[in-house]
Amino acid sequence: MTDYRINGETGAWEVVIGLEVHAQVTSNAKLFSGAATAFGAEPNTQVSLVDAAMPGMLPVPNRECIRQAVRTGMAIDAVINKYSRFDRKNYFYADLPQGYQISQLYHPLVGEGSLTIEADEKAGIAEAKRIEIERIHVEQDAGKLMHDQHPTMSFVDLNRSGVALMEIVSKPDMRSPAEAGAYLRKLRAILRYVGSCDGNMEEGSMRADVNVSVRKPGGDLGTRTETKNVNSVRFVMQAIEYEARRQVEVLESGGTVDQETRLFNPDSGTTRTMRSKEDAHDYRYFPDPDLLPLELDDAFLDECRASLPELPDAKRARYEELGISAYNAGVLTAEVESARWFDALMDAGAKPAAAANWVTSELFGALNRLGKDIGESPVSPAQAAELLALVADGTISGSIAKQVFEIMLETGDGAAKIVEEKGLKQTSDTGAIEAEIAKVLAANADKVAQYKGGKEALFGFFVGQTMKAMQGKANPQVVNELLKKALG
Repeated sequence: MTDYRINGETGAWEVVIGLEVHAQVTSNAKLFSGAATAFGAEPNTQVSLVDAAMPGMLPVPNRECIRQAVRTGMAIDAVINKYSRFDRKNYFYADLPQGYQISQLYHPLVGEGSLTIEADEKAGIAEAKRIEIERIHVEQDAGKLMHDQHPTMSFVDLNRSGVALMEIVSKPDMRSPAEAGAYLRKLRAILRYVGSCDGNMEEGSMRADVNVSVRKPGGDLGTRTETKNVNSVRFVMQAIEYEARRQVEVLESGGTVDQETRLFNPDSGTTRTMRSKEDAHDYRYFPDPDLLPLELDDAFLDECRASLPELPDAKRARYEELGISAYNAGVLTAEVESARWFDALMDAGAKPAAAANWVTSELFGALNRLGKDIGESPVSPAQAAELLALVADGTISGSIAKQVFEIMLETGDGAAKIVEEKGLKQTSDTGAIEAEIAKVLAANADKVAQYKGGKEALFGFFVGQTMKAMQGKANPQVVNELLKKALG
């Protein structure tokens, strides 16, 4: 497995990591009310009487939120509990109107599952590794405190209050920041494939509580700290790196690590104490008396399972079976938008391996240069398939295809139209090609002599000069054949 250790004065330390990911459920309404969930609304414009905890208001579970959580559990091969129950988690905070959060401690909706992170030598992950997931439970989000609106007062925005969250709790199976980053990226990909969460960490719809402890390799688990609400993969990895080294320094100086909740500062890449870490009994959990237990029937579970799409691992395996390299298959399936675009490209008739090479190099390179994601691509899958077909049937060469693609990006025109209007069709006219070859060889008699004297690397020079003379329109295969003949 990954050999990641922090070396201190007393020798190597092993880092033990678990993540609690809060993923906002994709739903037009909140978990227990009909209030809207759209991101970016004006403060306190998406708040029902239930969300504001007005007296006498009773929660009603949102079926779609439960359905999405069940589908997520199925996507990680988890146990789906037909019986689950809501509990009240009691604590006071200004953005929690009820004075408690409705969550699931004792009987969660989803039990144990797992996902696999792939090997990544560059990242320091030596081989694929299975990460166990302990549970997924559904709960309501709290509101938001705003401290930057007034010099002496804080304000409360309850738009997020009552929004449905899935809390996805891993076991402490990760042993490096790289593994934690890979886990988060894989989990986010699964959520996006399923459609149960958009995974937009910058908008707060997916965030992680990072549990870190250190121990001597093979020893007992150490005291863990929990760094709350980290909102990017990069920040999660930075928080782990900093917190692990901090704990090692504390222990090696003779101190003890406090069980506490900490906050991450993205500007400095450091963590700081927020409060002492509570245990479950500190929240005085008890079954919510306003909500009946959830009891799922087989028909509902069958409906959830039938709605699942092809998931990343299955899609990646299918791509490899089509002759696509493992690397390209991994790149294409990392994000659901890329996979859908590529599937549409193949549906339009593109050959899998050639199309994969083109998408991962030419298309992604162009989009990166333009600062666009694949959903904003100026070239559609159907247009890309037309371009690749012109290369495959010999109408244009690979180098001409690059020129055509650039024009397509600028104009939105189809490849065939551009080729026709610009006169870019590839020629296999042997007479014309032989004439240009003769000119090239005559102009470079010294190099011809060197080639015939054994400097065979010059062959590429002659090919390049011939293609240049024909403005890239000559069929490269014909050029190669005729050059070999001319050079003896």
